[in-house]
Amino acid sequence: MQEITRRARRSTKRLRNGWADGPVFVTQCPIRPGASYTYRFTIQKQEGTLWWHAHNSWLRATVHGAIVIRPKEGTTYPFPKPQREFPVIIETTILPVAAGETNLLRFVNAAMENEHFISITGHSMTVVGIDAAYTKPYTTPYLMLAPGQTTDVLVTANQPPGRYYLAAHVYESGRGIPFDNTTTTAILEYKSGACGAGGPPPRLPVLPAFNDTPAKTAFVAGLRSLGPVDLPGPVDEHLFFTVGLGLFNCPRSKPCGGPNGTRFGASMNNISFTQPRTVSILQADYFGIPGVFTSDFPPAPPIPFDYTANNISRSLQQPVRGTKVYRLKFGSVVQLVMQGTNIFVGEEHPMHIHGYQFYVLATGFGNYDPVRDPAKFNLIDPPMRNTVGVPVSGWAVIRFRADNPGIWFVHCHIDSHLTWGLAMAFQVENGVGLLESVLPPPVDLPIC
Repeated sequence: MQEITRRARRSTKRLRNGWADGPVFVTQCPIRPGASYTYRFTIQKQEGTLWWHAHNSWLRATVHGAIVIRPKEGTTYPFPKPQREFPVIIETTILPVAAGETNLLRFVNAAMENEHFISITGHSMTVVGIDAAYTKPYTTPYLMLAPGQTTDVLVTANQPPGRYYLAAHVYESGRGIPFDNTTTTAILEYKSGACGAGGPPPRLPVLPAFNDTPAKTAFVAGLRSLGPVDLPGPVDEHLFFTVGLGLFNCPRSKPCGGPNGTRFGASMNNISFTQPRTVSILQADYFGIPGVFTSDFPPAPPIPFDYTANNISRSLQQPVRGTKVYRLKFGSVVQLVMQGTNIFVGEEHPMHIHGYQFYVLATGFGNYDPVRDPAKFNLIDPPMRNTVGVPVSGWAVIRFRADNPGIWFVHCHIDSHLTWGLAMAFQVENGVGLLESVLPPPVDLPIC
């Protein structure tokens, strides 16, 4: 790629090694045209499907791929070993199967802007993993994946031999938001039977409607960790982050596409993330370079309001730009409420945290109630993820232990929202000694 710089990142937990993370100007500077950079990292306590992709501008549209982490030698899957495995990304076309066999399909939603419902004509799917974490087996006629999420499913070829569509179409939670309503397809093709051009044409499966929020909610509600989890606690940091859109006044010199001549924006706790341009936040933190970022990201929105009201005051719609991080002590237990807002329009936001997996304790609709809603928490077997969908006009509560020092990006995985500023970063302090401290930067780290 001679004409553009690019950045690749991985969903793996890069312990103490943010240098192998990749968000441009967050953990490193871009790779210059004609240059190279080798990502070196160790995978620990993760099995399943993840993915890598560019993390500069919108380059991940074509620069991405799957990462498959299999059990260690001498161990097995916590389910019957499948006959074959298929990574399934949008470009997948034909999946050849044999009658009677069970296959493991590893789905990756690499889309830029949309969540997707997925189904296979005549076949059910049994979910066994999400975001490189095993789940209780969960049989379902359809899946729902947000951008950045992965889902592993077992599919048994138990239908008459033939060709069956694997189809996906958009789930769009926001009212009046334009989207591509194309149904994309691949083909599950039995090795025996009337297949190919001479066989009967495949039929599309029945997918939930594009705006079927109850179907999306029902799918997510069925996800559970494989067994009881060792949930971190007690909680040291109670955080409350609003996530949503916003509107900026339009500069006189440029036309803007927002309502009434405004420019679209997005924010967390009313801070619209501004990317540094001279050095990465991680480099500035490691080397003590001043003036690149500030450690004053607020733990709660500056002005509480009715976050999911239908008419929100214009005075609350314009965020403040800044490069702000929130500082966490090493080993602290963090419980984070992410509250969606209806500023401009309510919409589901798939929120991703780099460098961590977290437990999703609960999701819900409306404004989060700190008195009543904790009764809904799953404290026994909550699913573990690295990307959680904050429901349209709703909230999600996650918990994790901040035991990975460094700078870790938090952002919406809808790329337009990220571009508009729906992001921040955690600054996790070093612990005690070298084994609890950020590794030194590699010698081939791209220069700024």
